[in-house]
Amino acid sequence: MMNTLKQFRTIAILEGVSYLLLALTMPLKYLYDMPLPNKIVGMGHGILFIAFIFWLYLNMVERKWKFSKVFILFISSLLPFGTFVADKKILSKEI
Repeated sequence: MMNTLKQFRTIAILEGVSYLLLALTMPLKYLYDMPLPNKIVGMGHGILFIAFIFWLYLNMVERKWKFSKVFILFISSLLPFGTFVADKKILSKEI
């Protein structure tokens, strides 16, 4: 069974991938009038973002992370490629 950090890292990567997929589906929606792919990816991204925040909170409590680390990880979820960088520079060092 995976611990909360491994689960969080997995969710962070999936959230980052879903964010990048939105960059592909947005042109489909607005340039080619195909809203369905964007709707599907957008819903998945929203669910993964909520899961990211939930697992961030779980790890903050369990590992007693400083506010600065939690804040940086939160901001990483808002930036393209942010979760990948955070995983490499912050989360991989927690193991």
